[in-house]
Amino acid sequence: MTAALRPLTLGTRASQLALTQSGQVGEQIVAGTGREVELVHVSTHGDQDRTSPLAQIGGTGVFVTAVRQALLDGRVDVVVHSCKDLPTQPLEEIRLASIPVREDPRDALCARDGLTLDQLPAGSTVGTGSPRRAAQLLRARPDLHVVGIRGNIETRLARALGEDADLDAVVLAAAGLQRVGRDEVISELLSVDVMLPAPAQGALAVEVTTAALEGATADSAPAWFAERLTAVDDPATRAAVTAERSLLRSLEAGCSAPVAAYAEIDGGELSMRALAIRTDGSHVVEGAARVAFDPADDQASGPDSLPFQLGAELAADLLERGAGQILAEAKA
Repeated sequence: MTAALRPLTLGTRASQLALTQSGQVGEQIVAGTGREVELVHVSTHGDQDRTSPLAQIGGTGVFVTAVRQALLDGRVDVVVHSCKDLPTQPLEEIRLASIPVREDPRDALCARDGLTLDQLPAGSTVGTGSPRRAAQLLRARPDLHVVGIRGNIETRLARALGEDADLDAVVLAAAGLQRVGRDEVISELLSVDVMLPAPAQGALAVEVTTAALEGATADSAPAWFAERLTAVDDPATRAAVTAERSLLRSLEAGCSAPVAAYAEIDGGELSMRALAIRTDGSHVVEGAARVAFDPADDQASGPDSLPFQLGAELAADLLERGAGQILAEAKA
């Protein structure tokens, strides 16, 4: 009788969204190996405090640090995060091993009676926990009253669509709603011309220890692991996300800053749009850049890669035109 293969242990937050997306990625990693996936729940600071603004309780890394610690402690083999939650500064002990195919990067308006952004009555109250979303909402509709909200998907949806709703609409990431099968609550997928996404929104990040990959040779036990991580990685998504995160890093802005960026590969070019916006939507510095690029020829994601350089160059352009002042005001 053949002994059962050890399951892949995967560290994840315990929210419905985190468990769903982590389970999906875990199944992709073990596909064809005969292994099972064991999800290990990790409670983060962001999960424990669901009322305070993210910037107040730590901002960047608030949903990541505890999950990463489970990886470093050897409690799990791999961890999965929403890529937009990842700090932009790398850790030597941890490798961003895979970025699967990106799902819809747009933001979704979930409004009472299925109203679109243009159809919301003057003075409508819209909820979001993101300064980036709030600022762009006010830029598009200065008459709106935007309020800060926190909580899981169902908690936030209930604020606009529940029996005791106290808001006219809420804005959430489309990818999250789609992953948990709540597409029906979306009244409008906001165009990137109206609401430019957060850097890396819609993408997932798979992290392992550096030691796990360095020990994975053709003759070693974890060789299957390295092969499957490579198979799950999508070079086009990695290039786009690398450019966006490079811009965020160069701006020295965290995941809760009023910064937006979206890169995509089309027609042999990697192009990116980005902006920094005053939190009341009254002033924005925006720009775009592009470079000839084929992800099949350049799959690197370090500082010497074209995507990283594109993000850094666009960030420098935004800073030269006043983005630094906007970000300084947001931190004040």
